[in-house]
Amino acid sequence: MASVLVGTCSVGGALAQTLPVQPVLTLEAARVVLKAAQAKAQAEHWPCVIAVVDSSGLPIVLERMDDAAVPAGVELAPGKARTAALFRRPSGALEDAINGQRPAALSARGFVLMRGGLPISVNGRIVGAIGVSADTPDHDEVIAKAGIAALVP
Repeated sequence: MASVLVGTCSVGGALAQTLPVQPVLTLEAARVVLKAAQAKAQAEHWPCVIAVVDSSGLPIVLERMDDAAVPAGVELAPGKARTAALFRRPSGALEDAINGQRPAALSARGFVLMRGGLPISVNGRIVGAIGVSADTPDHDEVIAKAGIAALVP
């Protein structure tokens, strides 16, 4: 007969006060980013897919606009966001690496190594990322930047 031991460990006193505090991207904040990105895409007539993830690359919100230019965007946008969140840099940096001096970056399986994913940073901490799949890589980044600007001016 097996038994399960469940325990908790609490940190008290001075040690707890020295632990860093990590800000989190809430659903409300993710929606602010999404709505601003969507507004930019609509204003420019660039229908797309927009995804916002937390700092672990897990999805918070995803939106596929009517007539999104790239149907595969429902896979690409969250993948770009996840890549930016987990690498802590724009997904385009990995595209640059592949096209430049670091083709070994292709071995990073399960990531989307193309422009359109940008990390979201608050007070120097990555709290999440946005990924966009529109019609061109430049449009992807313009839309993503507009989303981030609504949260982090």
